[in-house]
Amino acid sequence: MPVIKGSERYNCQILCLNRKIVMIRPKMWLANDGNYRELRWFTAWKQKDYLEDFLLPAEVSDALMQTTVPFGYGYVQFLDTVCNAVNYLILRAVAAEVCEELFSPMPPHAELTLNGVEVFMNASGSHHQLRKLDLRLRAFIGATHTRGGVYMYSNLQGCDGGRLCYDGCSCVVVNGDVVAQGSQFSLKDVELVVAQIDLDAVASLRGSISSFQEQASCKKKISSVPVPFKLCQSFNLQMSLSSPLKIRYHSPEEEIAFGPSCWLWDYLRRSGASGFLLPLSGGADSSSVAAIVGCMCQLVVQEIENNDEQVKADAIRIGHYTDGQFPTDSKEFAKRIFYTVFMGSENSSEATKARAKVLADEIGSWHLDVSIDGVVSALLSLFQTLTGKRPRYKVDGGSNIENLGLQNIQARIRMVLAFMLASLLPWVHSKSGFYLVLGSSNVDEGLRGYLTKYDCSSADINPIGSISKADLRTFLKWAAIHLGFSSLAEIEAAPPTAELEPIRANYSQLDEVDMGMTYEELSVYGRLRKIFRCGPVSMFKNLCYKWGAKLTPVEVAEKVKHFFKYYSINRHKMTVLTPSYHAESYSPEDNRFDLRQFLYNARWPYQFRKIDELARDLDGDKVAITKSTDQEREDGTTNGGMGVVAAGSGDPRAGF
Repeated sequence: MPVIKGSERYNCQILCLNRKIVMIRPKMWLANDGNYRELRWFTAWKQKDYLEDFLLPAEVSDALMQTTVPFGYGYVQFLDTVCNAVNYLILRAVAAEVCEELFSPMPPHAELTLNGVEVFMNASGSHHQLRKLDLRLRAFIGATHTRGGVYMYSNLQGCDGGRLCYDGCSCVVVNGDVVAQGSQFSLKDVELVVAQIDLDAVASLRGSISSFQEQASCKKKISSVPVPFKLCQSFNLQMSLSSPLKIRYHSPEEEIAFGPSCWLWDYLRRSGASGFLLPLSGGADSSSVAAIVGCMCQLVVQEIENNDEQVKADAIRIGHYTDGQFPTDSKEFAKRIFYTVFMGSENSSEATKARAKVLADEIGSWHLDVSIDGVVSALLSLFQTLTGKRPRYKVDGGSNIENLGLQNIQARIRMVLAFMLASLLPWVHSKSGFYLVLGSSNVDEGLRGYLTKYDCSSADINPIGSISKADLRTFLKWAAIHLGFSSLAEIEAAPPTAELEPIRANYSQLDEVDMGMTYEELSVYGRLRKIFRCGPVSMFKNLCYKWGAKLTPVEVAEKVKHFFKYYSINRHKMTVLTPSYHAESYSPEDNRFDLRQFLYNARWPYQFRKIDELARDLDGDKVAITKSTDQEREDGTTNGGMGVVAAGSGDPRAGF
């Protein structure tokens, strides 16, 4: 709860008991990195030596019959005084540890433990991120394993109104053992996790550790608030204690299925929209988004079968059910709330068209098939009327500029058509409301800039915009079996292609050839750039260690320079990136997570010269470092370790 004290605003946890405020505990360490900017709104509480009296607002004071309450850093002391078998006096105490404080270098629970606090309550807002749950649970387990104690962790659940999705998994940990664990992904608004525990086990563990006793004997005194209430019940056999559990973890494929599904459902029901519209190309990315929506429909039907009245009411409203009807079949529900559109051109293959249709049938979406050739031709005729010239593809003798312009026309037409259909198709089918347009670019394409500014990557929201291509491909194989969409296996096996250039007997457009780097390499670059905070030179040094067994320093240098050239050229695209579900720690999202400039000197003169010098020293004087000419930089021609690739000429999304 935000609380203003004097002229400062604090982020506080309010501890209440029997209609009285016991104390107000302000947060001492604020989250101010990654996705969080708490210092924009709050001040950290710095007075740790004493509790102050806080004057309650008049309306609160009148309602609770309280005038002042303790405010500050401290703990709650209960009436329980128990002498155990070895005459060890136990005073029951409970304290709050607020969210980020648990993960700080010197967490409050360390000194509170020495002051006799046995139970810690953490009211947290921890968002979902792939493979992150283990890090969180290790923090709770570590907090109580060596010091003893009970850790009650309560987490938010669902969409935060933005890019984050909180994944619940509230739990109770006793002396390093998890004794209760909530679900990680759920459509429920509230989920209650309960455990019955024996606090004598905490006192027993602490009493057995000599170093704990010694440190507790010279501890720094922390203020406490006495409460006239007993925390524990007397010993009786009618109560069964909670036993340690095997921790439940989802696989990354399950996380991709269930996390974005819950986020999409929360977004859909709170936005007032009537459904989703997805440009479905038959490729891996858009098919992943379609599968996630299909998974969402399955989760909705499952929750209705489990008698969740809130989910049922939302589904009836969104699906426009009448006469007491409600969703009982996920495919039927998908037909009501999910449009898919294959927007083909003369450059599209029959294979991708067929794959899109089969997947749509498996999910149950309302599928449309439309050709955009007429619109493309009309725009080219207009351009020819204005300029007297008509551009040609490179395979037909055109220049790189012509080739890029023709591909971007197709991509941008699809965006305009998608938004038009999303706004008008409900009217066509006599439905109220509007549809949200879903984007389908992945995190690696965003990092590289391998997307057209304002194409189908531009949408209302994107459930996979922070997920890597490699993770999406493993998800497709998983979903083909576990979600029942068997066509995803064939989609995953197909080579990624934009299908924006004409298909010839001697030429077929492929993403990795266009980019001059593989998706696997992009994931490595992304993690080094963001997680390990590497610029060009430090990335080169790291990759010399990582790839030194298979690549020479010169080859590593060319790869690093190629990546940073196109990363910097295309960084401006991140300023208009569709809001995406945050799932990956190397997301290039510019709005909140990856705050950087978007105008760079793409030649990186100092850094690239330094890399060349290092590569020369490492390879010896016999190796000549290839110097890119100005013409080569303009064309984007470089040796990317995959043969000589004209990345600029084949890249449908380079630059703008």
